[in-house]
Formats: sequence, structure tokens, C-alpha cells
Amino acid sequence: MYENLLVATDGSKLSDKAVTHAIDLAQRLGAKITVFHAAPEYPNPIYTEGVMIEMMSRKAYVTGAAAHSSTILSRIAKKAEAAGVPCETHHALSRSPSDAIVAAAKRYKCDAIVMGSRGHGGLKAFLIGSVTQRVLAQTKLPVIVAR
Repeated sequence: MYENLLVATDGSKLSDKAVTHAIDLAQRLGAKITVFHAAPEYPNPIYTEGVMIEMMSRKAYVTGAAAHSSTILSRIAKKAEAAGVPCETHHALSRSPSDAIVAAAKRYKCDAIVMGSRGHGGLKAFLIGSVTQRVLAQTKLPVIVAR
């Protein structure tokens, strides 16, 4: 059925539920998981009264974001290894996590996406948006949503 599940994570407890579900599913199917973390892209500097203010250098930001992603991904890789599930990890910087998730699923030849959702619906989902809803709208792959 599925051979390579993309597991989108932001490192939250909700994402951990999706990770647990994906590892269990992969274990039952003899599949592998590809775990992906999309970190926010470097923020634009602030301009005020002709002065540019940068909170930190681009290089420091990219290094810090990679270290943060590595922490999240290595924890999940250890969990997958303990369950005997083959696991790859990847991360990217992106202004749009949903775009990055869909692109990663394609790049790493995944046949389904597993991710968490807070379950916001209606007006709240419209106002704050939902990465899960955007992924569902952008991909033709099956998306397994854990709550």
C-alpha cells in the first residue's frame, strides 16, 4: 500500500501524535518514513527612519534553524530506529510550510503524508489558517491527519 510516508513535524506534542501514528503504520506495512521539518525563512529586516534593523545575521539564523531542526528530527529518528522503521530526515527553510511539505513529498518520492491538525474549523480556521488544510488543497497524495 504505502512504501514511503512523509511525516511533517514542527516538534509539537500534536506533531508527536502524528509521528507515533506514522511509525506504527510504517511498522505494520513494512514501509519507511521520511520525516520533514519546515522552519520559517529568515525574517525580513525592519526599516525605521532610514535605518535597517536586523535581529540577527542571516548566517546565524540559518545555523540556529538547522540546529533546531536537527534536534527535532534526531529525536524522531531515534524513535523510529527503536521501532525498527527505516527513517530519513530532512529540513528546509520556507515562508510557506505547506508548500515546503508538498514539495518535500514530491522530492523524496513519498506516497502519503502524515501530519497533525489542531482541528480548527469554520471561521477560526479561515482567520488563522491551517497548514494541514493547505496541504490537503495542494497535493493529490493521501494525507493522514492525526489529532
